[in-house]
Amino acid sequence: MAVMEEQRTPRSPGWGGGPPWWRHGPPGWTGPQGWTGGEPGDSEGRAGRLPWRSTLLLTVLVLVGSQAAAHAQGGDRAALDPFARALLLVGCGLLLWRQRRPVLVAFGTAAVTLVYLGAGYPYGPVFVTAAVGCFGAVVAGHRRAAWAAIGVLWLGHLLMAHWLYHWLPPTGDREVSWTREIGVATWGVAIVAVSELVRVRREQWARDRAERAQAAARRADEERLRIARELHDVLAHSISVINVQAGVGLALLDSDPEQARSALTTIKEASKEALGEVRQVLATLRAPGDAPRAPAPGLDRLPELVEQAAAAGLTVEVRGTPPKLPPGIDLAAFRIVQEALTNVVRHSGSRHARVRIEPSGDALGLRIDDDGPGTGADAGGSGHGLAGMRERAAALGGTIEAGARDDGGFRVLAVLPLQVKEDR
Repeated sequence: MAVMEEQRTPRSPGWGGGPPWWRHGPPGWTGPQGWTGGEPGDSEGRAGRLPWRSTLLLTVLVLVGSQAAAHAQGGDRAALDPFARALLLVGCGLLLWRQRRPVLVAFGTAAVTLVYLGAGYPYGPVFVTAAVGCFGAVVAGHRRAAWAAIGVLWLGHLLMAHWLYHWLPPTGDREVSWTREIGVATWGVAIVAVSELVRVRREQWARDRAERAQAAARRADEERLRIARELHDVLAHSISVINVQAGVGLALLDSDPEQARSALTTIKEASKEALGEVRQVLATLRAPGDAPRAPAPGLDRLPELVEQAAAAGLTVEVRGTPPKLPPGIDLAAFRIVQEALTNVVRHSGSRHARVRIEPSGDALGLRIDDDGPGTGADAGGSGHGLAGMRERAAALGGTIEAGARDDGGFRVLAVLPLQVKEDR
């Protein structure tokens, strides 16, 4: 089954309308706790790695951008000194833990940014560290903590820009204009909005991936049930005939060799037919995209079924002519009749059975009766045969009733639609 699943799983880049990683969200996305890169199977090995490359790139951008900002704001803000660069490095260094400790990083980068601004150093890329830290907290699911960190940063800047600037460097600093304050507030709102958008999108990707996994598992379960049902129906009837004929051959081997030879011939034919149908099922599994080499059996093969039952000592009387049926319904009808006759051979003392085919309106009725002793079983029995018949009928929108008749014997009554319902 593992080989079958491997063959049936689409692996081409175009499946699902995008490259393979897009089926599971953006590159490296592994869930609401962050992104780790690579295929889903690599997430455990990579989840513990620190994001060195992206953090190093951010550090270079912040240091270079802050130097450029210092030149542009030379007359208004303090020049960059070793303490300023140390603060920038600390803020960027905290981002290494943004996946493991998102809340700590969000508040830590906000605090470092406040100290940097409180020391009078120039505005600029220093805000990027706080933005990335809060962004990581939001997409990791710590929304309130991220909002709180952004709020602390904005309130702290508001106090320094309109009240504490008298006591803070640089000397002679002036009150920040409200235009710039509105810009800082807009920047904070933008961070929160973008973070929330990314979080919602990633949660949607995670839900879609889980739904696809559930659908794939459901299809695999349905396929396993279909294969088990098909193999059961293929083998049960032929093996029952083989079992009966083997008993006849053993009993008559010495007293009537000719009759024993006839039983062995029947065994050979039944086993050959069973092997052919099993090969057909297995060939379909090995090459799911190819059409089967032989047509699926239908009610047109009912005479063969009657002959096989006769070889097993069961006389079958058939009434009614089957109409032209769609392949799926035709196969289900044949398998239901086959399984019902197999049950008569295996479990009933009767040597006579009746099959009645009753087309009516938009449904096909199948009634199989025997006169053997009643078993008391009904459609809710635990046998695999009756369960398989119920599953076949239910898959097409039909019904199966099975149980002992009041006048003795056993009856299987199937009602199948004449048109296959569209699978929605």
